[in-house]
Amino acid sequence: MSVSPKKAAKEAERERRRLAVEAALDEARVWTESVLEQALPPASAEPRSLHEAMRYAVLGGGKRIRAALAREWCRRFGGLDVDAAPVAAALECVHAYSLVHDDLPCMDDDDLRRGRPTVHKVWDEAMAVLAGDALLTHAFVLLARVRPAGAEAVLVLADASGSYGMVGGQVLDLAAQAGADAESVESIHRTKTAALLGAACELGALVGCARAPERSLVREYGVELGLLFQVIDDVLDCTADAATLGKTPGKDAQAQKATMVAALGLEGAKERAAQHAKRATELAERLGAVEGDLLYDLPQALLARKA
Repeated sequence: MSVSPKKAAKEAERERRRLAVEAALDEARVWTESVLEQALPPASAEPRSLHEAMRYAVLGGGKRIRAALAREWCRRFGGLDVDAAPVAAALECVHAYSLVHDDLPCMDDDDLRRGRPTVHKVWDEAMAVLAGDALLTHAFVLLARVRPAGAEAVLVLADASGSYGMVGGQVLDLAAQAGADAESVESIHRTKTAALLGAACELGALVGCARAPERSLVREYGVELGLLFQVIDDVLDCTADAATLGKTPGKDAQAQKATMVAALGLEGAKERAAQHAKRATELAERLGAVEGDLLYDLPQALLARKA
């Protein structure tokens, strides 16, 4: 069946914008890796085993979405990359710490992360716990050096990371029972994943000197992205393979975890993800982003991701 020229043109434009998002994220990833190399303690510093484990956890690849968002929102409000750098590094340290601890046998019990053995498999469980602890602490060292908004930056990240945010979300996730409804699953997603993405966006806006009302909208945008990201993670756990994901697929269903796919079915979860993408795009537009801007096009790109 032939495709109309109008539909073909729309598809071509959608693909062009998707590739532009990928290119922008690739460039941001290279920038982030350079920032992290400088921000982390050197592997040669004592205790060497701890610093080696920290660097292994952080520098082992990853999408660097949180760092990219902080940098992009900083730029949008007039800040420079040098302003965004400590925030980006702190976010990636917190994210890496959460993954190291999530992978432990007492949590999600995974042997593979980003296509490599997890930290507790390369070293041991004790070192994995300590490396995670050190990364979390180091994140706040980095933020405390931000001038003049260091204290406020620390507060934003601490709120998103602690008992009302990511750590609290992990507790909800561990306690969740099979058969949890969509609202319960979203509560887990909102705290465990979306809170940190919201903080990433807000921190970028903060160091870019955005006003309080703008920062609130920016944070809301990040939360919608986080909800979108986690729902698509649930979908990919059912549909992708280990080589594509870089981690073990199918574990959520096997463990009877509370996921949006379990609550709504595969198609229902995809529809929920599309709703979050739409809300994030609308917020980006309210904040001045237009078609072709990374912040405008990113929600649709995340909706279509395969890994």
